Amino acid sequence: MMHFSLRRVTRRATAARAAMWATPLVVALSGTSALGAQAAPAKQDSVKGLPLDGVAAVIGDKIVLISEVLSQVNNARSRGAEVKNAKELAKLEADVLQQLVDAELLIQKAEQEKVEVSDLEIQNQVDDTERKARSNFKSELEFRSALREAGFGSIEEWRKMQGDEARRVKLQQGIMQKLQRDGKVTAVNVTDAEITEAFNTNKERLPRKEARVGMRQIVVATKASDAAKARARAKIDSIHAELTKHPEDFENIAKRESMDPSNKELGGDLGWNRRGRMVPEFDRMMFALNPGVISPVVETTFGFHIIRVDRVQPAEVKARHILIRPTVDSADEARTKIVADSVAAAWRKGGSYDSLSVKFHDDASGEDKTIPEYPRNELPEAYRNALEGAKLNEIVGPFTIPDPGSGVNKFVVAQVTFLDEAGEYTLAEYRDRIRDQLSEERKMRRLIDSLKKQTYVSVRYDPMAQVITP
Repeated sequence: MMHFSLRRVTRRATAARAAMWATPLVVALSGTSALGAQAAPAKQDSVKGLPLDGVAAVIGDKIVLISEVLSQVNNARSRGAEVKNAKELAKLEADVLQQLVDAELLIQKAEQEKVEVSDLEIQNQVDDTERKARSNFKSELEFRSALREAGFGSIEEWRKMQGDEARRVKLQQGIMQKLQRDGKVTAVNVTDAEITEAFNTNKERLPRKEARVGMRQIVVATKASDAAKARARAKIDSIHAELTKHPEDFENIAKRESMDPSNKELGGDLGWNRRGRMVPEFDRMMFALNPGVISPVVETTFGFHIIRVDRVQPAEVKARHILIRPTVDSADEARTKIVADSVAAAWRKGGSYDSLSVKFHDDASGEDKTIPEYPRNELPEAYRNALEGAKLNEIVGPFTIPDPGSGVNKFVVAQVTFLDEAGEYTLAEYRDRIRDQLSEERKMRRLIDSLKKQTYVSVRYDPMAQVITP
């Protein structure tokens, strides 16, 4: 990829990440562990080696076994569900059974409506889950041992279960989306009184609010001197002359000369790209070339390029490039520091942020101008240190951040635009989230109740009946 910006502060959604209560909007019941997988099914009672099980519910032509219910109960308890006595355990079993029935109703409706789930999407999700699971273990032996302890005979068995669970979730999501598109799931009103009641009931389960900060910034990039640019231009011109004589050597010359570390060893291969993904000068040339043609030298903010398009298909091209970047050094960095000092001074004296940012901000590298809200403890260290103790509207900096592309520093001048200290969430902060969640849950409940009227449902296991009351 032809992108050399620093690891910048990315935009974040400002809503709290933790769910407010346990009721899922998609009633999938896969538990998680260090393996990232659902726990193995609960062991069944046996007589002379023969497994015994019972039918918990029948939904259409699908049977839910009691062992499935108990397995999901074990998952819930491993995730923190507290059970203090037999009555609470029975209540948890009843809730889990209800969720299994609801999930199956949605899945059968998805199949009736021919909701499709991409095999590739499921495979990619399972691959991602496996990568995350493996990262929890020090070795392949430790990972496989954990699989065996969880009851899986092989990685393939574990992957199949992961895929089945992922598909069930996707089917439930897909049918809800389809029915909403078709206008078959109507909106449900939620009153302010219901929102207040839900907040008061669940506020002890809310996570603590983390300290957040927002800012707008001007990032001043360290640029090469005119002499360095002239040397880089001479270098790319000599490469272009070599390619003119030997165009078939593009890949080998890219491996030898290109200064783009992301694709140098691939012979400059940029893969398939749509319009607008690259910087404008590069983008225009790339889409103007016919396959196999060597471009003239193209200058961008990253340096000087030579481009060759390998293949073309509708709206996309597959291309390679060779990049030569002008060298920047400590003298360039010192010169940029003076510029950044002048930007900070002008801004503090009342200069227009818009005017200063247009003139000095490093747009070319994709640096954000504004970060509305961001958790303080997740900021890069340079930002955390610079913003420590800063007050609302205060202008801080310039401070340095690394520029991996050039090997020197950039300079940041920032103004604090939002401050929120850590603490408890208020009703006002959670009102919209509660309204949305209650509305979604009630829409789903209405849909599931409707599906129950259209589908044979027989619940044959009553956990509460097993509780001995005094």
